[in-house]
Amino acid sequence: QLQLVESGGGLVQPGGSLRLSCAASGSLWKSSAVGWFRQAPGKEREGVSAISHSGAATNYADSVKGRFTLSRDNAKNTVYLQMNSLKPEDTAVYYCAANVESGIPVLNSNEYPFWGQGTQVTVSS
Repeated sequence: QLQLVESGGGLVQPGGSLRLSCAASGSLWKSSAVGWFRQAPGKEREGVSAISHSGAATNYADSVKGRFTLSRDNAKNTVYLQMNSLKPEDTAVYYCAANVESGIPVLNSNEYPFWGQGTQVTVSS
């Protein structure tokens, strides 16, 4: 029903920036909330940010507020996560996920049945 592909990860120095993209295919995209989640080695997966189906509402984890910005372009079926002032603790595999049954931007991963393959973000000097 929905396929997601992340891109934009890489190696960046502390204080640097990256922009992750999540491109979707499928007719349910425009009615779906989209979330970004991350998982570092040895740690549980955590919610980073989510955006409503229209893009009017966003939600951020406290750890990224003021540094990350989430947006979406429904004409391009793409969501963008702009990450600024990156810290070593942001290092993780980042996944985007879609909830086709709700447009509400929650950070609970259990609400998202469709997932991408992930992209590695490494923040290191």
